[in-house]
Amino acid sequence: MWTAYEYVAMVLGLASLAVICLGWLPFALLFNPLLAKSRGQRWGRYMIMDGFRTYINILSRFCACRFDLSELDRLRGEGPLILAANHPSLLDAVLIVSRLPNAVCVMKASLMDNILFGAAARLARYIRNNAPLEMILSAREELKGGAHLVIFPEGTRTEQFPIDPCSPSTALIAGRTKIPVQTLLIEYSTPYLGKAWPLFRRPKLPLSCRIRLGRRFPPPSDIAAFTHELEVYFRETLPPAGA
Repeated sequence: MWTAYEYVAMVLGLASLAVICLGWLPFALLFNPLLAKSRGQRWGRYMIMDGFRTYINILSRFCACRFDLSELDRLRGEGPLILAANHPSLLDAVLIVSRLPNAVCVMKASLMDNILFGAAARLARYIRNNAPLEMILSAREELKGGAHLVIFPEGTRTEQFPIDPCSPSTALIAGRTKIPVQTLLIEYSTPYLGKAWPLFRRPKLPLSCRIRLGRRFPPPSDIAAFTHELEVYFRETLPPAGA
């Protein structure tokens, strides 16, 4: 019976996210050319936060999922920050953005063009990661406006836990903007929707996740040294695979 419930929970979770995204899609497409950039950005980010929060509530109520995201609430009243997180699951950005009304994500270009997420991400002025100079300039503009920039230094979901090698993107943005880097430590009870977990493989329930605030790094002067220090910090602070 529990195995059957896990399959039902998986279908309910995926279907709920699809319905939420598709429900906002026509409005995002309509508002993109009609609204001024600042207003569209504000509406876009709020609606993404609200939609993801609704999705998490569904998972919590009906799918035996438990999320401890309370530490993220401490960031809401703060000024601009670069939020650098490890990336064990497809759910990571959803969880972070659900608590922060002015979050902007650095996203893969393929996701920016995805039918479910693309229009909403473009309205919210999320940032593509495929052009480094454009990414840094866009990030600088958003941080000047007080945003919380969400970035995954690994560039993709973790394959070798606790963390894969980090790219210099986080250090480059922090060095150029002189904005501190607040680390986020994401931990799951199982590697659900990780790199080795197919989308339609049933979850092992109950599923729990906690996001902790880690160390806050000042803006770097040495890009290579900072990138190494950030990776070492994640590696020493996160629990090893299976812990």
